[in-house]
Amino acid sequence: MSMPSSITLVLALTLAQQEQPQIPDSVLAEMDVEYSRVGARVAMDIFRPKTPGPHAAILAIHGGGFRGGNRRSYIPLCMKAAQKGYVCATASYRLSPQHQFPAHVEDAKAAVRFLRANAAKYTIDPAYIGAVGGSAGGHLVLMLGLTANNKSFEGTGPNRDMSSSVQAVVNYYGPTDFTKSYESGKSVDAAQVLPLFLGGDLEHNRQQHMVSSPLYHVTAQAVPILSIHGTKDRYVAYEHSVWLTDKLKAAGADAELETIVDGDHGFKGADAERAEARMFDYFDKHLKPAHQQKILISDHGPAGQIVAMLWPSGRELWTLPNDRGHDVQSLPNGGVLHTVGPQKKIVESDASGKTVWTCCDNLEHPIAAQRLANGNTLIGDAKAGRVIEVDRAGKIQWQYATPDIANMRMRNVHRTAQGTTFIAVEADAKLIEVDREGKIVWQWQAPEPAKRRLYMGRRLANGNTLMSISEPGEIVEVNPTGKVVRSIAGKSLDIQFGWASGFAQLPNGNLLISDYTGRRLVEVDTKGAVVNQLRTGHRTVASLTAVQ
Repeated sequence: MSMPSSITLVLALTLAQQEQPQIPDSVLAEMDVEYSRVGARVAMDIFRPKTPGPHAAILAIHGGGFRGGNRRSYIPLCMKAAQKGYVCATASYRLSPQHQFPAHVEDAKAAVRFLRANAAKYTIDPAYIGAVGGSAGGHLVLMLGLTANNKSFEGTGPNRDMSSSVQAVVNYYGPTDFTKSYESGKSVDAAQVLPLFLGGDLEHNRQQHMVSSPLYHVTAQAVPILSIHGTKDRYVAYEHSVWLTDKLKAAGADAELETIVDGDHGFKGADAERAEARMFDYFDKHLKPAHQQKILISDHGPAGQIVAMLWPSGRELWTLPNDRGHDVQSLPNGGVLHTVGPQKKIVESDASGKTVWTCCDNLEHPIAAQRLANGNTLIGDAKAGRVIEVDRAGKIQWQYATPDIANMRMRNVHRTAQGTTFIAVEADAKLIEVDREGKIVWQWQAPEPAKRRLYMGRRLANGNTLMSISEPGEIVEVNPTGKVVRSIAGKSLDIQFGWASGFAQLPNGNLLISDYTGRRLVEVDTKGAVVNQLRTGHRTVASLTAVQ
């Protein structure tokens, strides 16, 4: 866990020892900013862009076996981060053996709280703070990402009214299970380092070794974590990052591992450049809203809400009640159109969440709604068995009705670019397409209709039709003759869905799919490979839409 001189994650020693680093013209720097004085004075150096904020922030925490190291080793990285639009702070913390665990973690949390409390002063967006660290610093940033709600690690430092949570972590070869560090081949110096940090060795203080190990704090609530580790690390064995990443994934958390083949404890040349680029890409993905897609989901579960969130981070922005309705549509003016089936109405809200329109009388159970280009609204009433198009006054301009879709046999409806209307007859696992005269002009029947359900269909620009079905959950693309030309999940074992319900095409061309019973959102590329996924926890997503 000590850091050899070869580490290139940070600066060369000669630069680290300079009294005044050369600050780029586009960067503002404030040096030696005290953030806590509990037990000892600890400070940080803060670098930020001269451009107006707010900016996402990165807290950098140095390594050194918990007993050494210097925050100035991260100055070049912080200056580079500031040039990329981040506020970056490199922080010192109390060191062993004078200070033992959890003092180091308490200081790391105090540093985050300080940045959040002084967000306006340093042009920080307090909703987007990440942390990066190497070796011992990697351990500390992992503890930030895994123990956000553990008050026992907060300490007694200042700004206790602020959250110490971070939104993403990049861990360079940090130890994750101290109970394994003493084993042969796992570390060349753990037997000397850990007793100083933990107040005793494993034989005499096993509980402290467990409590201080990030691996023992993994839950589904962990923030996104990227670990970067070399396969020939002599100080912290590569397995530490493998163990952590596997356990995070098993818990349903967002975790990635960047393996540096033949890399030791510290990277050189192309390996160092690759690791740094991967770090910035990861932070860009999770900390910069511009790199995320805003989506709306209709939670048909117990919470009963429309939720605006950022994808792929899953960060929730706001909610609206929908009483466990099914459908949602993003409107061009920033508004939202959604169904409130149990209340027998369609609701339109403006960008501030204020209700500006409701519809309509005589609805029995509206399950789908779509605002059309002409300003009218298409509504599917699953109980009554009819699809209607109404104007702003609620007057019916068109309708299609049949007992075949009544009594909750229908799900999603959609007006195509050709002016026809798709109706998903869920109970028959069938999609029908009707024209303005009410004639069925095309239909597709899913195989094994007795047990499968079809939720929705969308016509693609190439003339094919995309549909979602259940048991097994599957997205199918069929051509006009009804031939399946693409399948995602289904009986394939590379991806498995419990029940594919809502889906939407993202601006990048990928497909975002709701695994309804699996309670997760999955993004797949044009080849059907999983790009991102998010466990939705208590939320059961019926429909979703990308905000354009």
